[in-house]
Order: sequence, then C-alpha cells, then structure tokens
Amino acid sequence: MALEFVGIDPNTDRDHCPTVWADAEAQEILLQGWKPSPETRIGCEATSPANGPVPDDEAIVRIPARMIPMIREACDAVERARFR
Repeated sequence: MALEFVGIDPNTDRDHCPTVWADAEAQEILLQGWKPSPETRIGCEATSPANGPVPDDEAIVRIPARMIPMIREACDAVERARFR
C-alpha cells in the first residue's frame, strides 16, 4: 500500500486532526475525522433507511468544509493513477 499524504486540517492543533490520504494503488481515499455524536449517527442512518445501521467495520466521520480542496486533490491523485 503506497499512501500519499494529501493534507491536514489547517486549523489543527496537530494532535487531534482531520487528515486526508490517497491510495492510488487501491483506488481509495482515506479520511481521518471526528466521530459524530450518537444523535448525528442516528440521523445519518435515518436519512438512508435502505442502508440500515452502519456496520461495525464502517464509520461515519466529520470533515470540515475547509478541507474540501484536499479531498478534491486526493480524488485527483486516485484518478490520475487509474489512467497511468
């Protein structure tokens, strides 16, 4: 697995911070973020009833909007690798 660090929340304290990576080989984007409150998790599950509850091996994470450029960059990195 060759992970490419894309970016970290610019407002971070460098200790607990949302982060974005791209794994071009696996064609995946990895996100580190804050765990949502139980109420938010329930709300997410309720808005997508076809999916049911979030499985134990999956997670919902919160990422601040200020990180959208980093997420786009990670998407671009994965896309570029796909066409090499």
